[in-house]
Amino acid sequence: MMLRRRQFLHLAAGAVVLPAMPVAAQAQAFPSHPITMIVPVSAGGAMDMLARIVAQGMSASLGQSVIIENVTGASGAIGVGRVARATPDGYTLSYAAFATHVVSAATMTLPYDVIADFEPVALISATPWLIAAKNNLPANDLKSLVAWLKANPDKASLGTAGVGSPSHIGAVLLQNITGTRFQLVPYRGTAPVIPDLVSGQIDMSILDPVTCLPQFRAGSMKVFAVMAKSRTANAPEVPTVDEAGAAGLYMAPWQAIWAPKGTPKDIIAKLNGAVVKTLADPAVRAKLAEQSYEVGPRVEQTPEYLGAFHKAETEKWWPIIKAAGIKGG
Repeated sequence: MMLRRRQFLHLAAGAVVLPAMPVAAQAQAFPSHPITMIVPVSAGGAMDMLARIVAQGMSASLGQSVIIENVTGASGAIGVGRVARATPDGYTLSYAAFATHVVSAATMTLPYDVIADFEPVALISATPWLIAAKNNLPANDLKSLVAWLKANPDKASLGTAGVGSPSHIGAVLLQNITGTRFQLVPYRGTAPVIPDLVSGQIDMSILDPVTCLPQFRAGSMKVFAVMAKSRTANAPEVPTVDEAGAAGLYMAPWQAIWAPKGTPKDIIAKLNGAVVKTLADPAVRAKLAEQSYEVGPRVEQTPEYLGAFHKAETEKWWPIIKAAGIKGG
């Protein structure tokens, strides 16, 4: 009788731990249904294209669809804000960028905190921009450009892709680092800058490689430097700003993935693993390279790296943007 009682108690005690098993199984099963990745720009652009390439790779790795949803408005704040308010379960992600997670926070009043309200998943890529000029500008390298600008204060013009764009902010940094002054001419994107730069209506610009390099290779404009620490694979003949005489003049807009604050670490790790696997695929890297997107080394693809990198970017750019009086909207 005593033996049977002990056996019953032993079995009963064992039964107590059984409910814990489905919980662990559920955690291991993530994702059990499709994931939505919100892209805060219109479909069809370069950022949207890259997001779709990454989402396709993640889908294959995770075994569930990663669906792109384009949510536009308020310079990306509507789409990013939706992710900030989403349930932190890994099923709603933000595919965003330097513009939304650094510039907007310095130029607008946002209903969320770009650092405190998100969990970093992974840095995707960066695109170093280039310092370009019209062909008949009396300078053939960055040092001579700076000398010419200093000799002609406020006379030169630099076309930007609009207020708060990388070319606008990069131009402000160019002025700060070199001690030069020139007029800023805003356009609606980089594409409209090209005809006026080629025709000599404006003197110079800061342009993305996809827009700039075909014109440079056709002999339609000069390119003085790439705004990065290392040369770009798509134009290895172009020196870096450090090599050309303007150390630290970096402008390389980047893209990354975040989840809502409070998303469990194991889910973040699984999402990060899917991104890392995607970025290691040679076919994916080739597609990115075609658009001048550069993928960093494996050590720069961790959530911890994105968190530290993002914080460093805000600490660098917010004072520059605010001192220049740049306002978004």
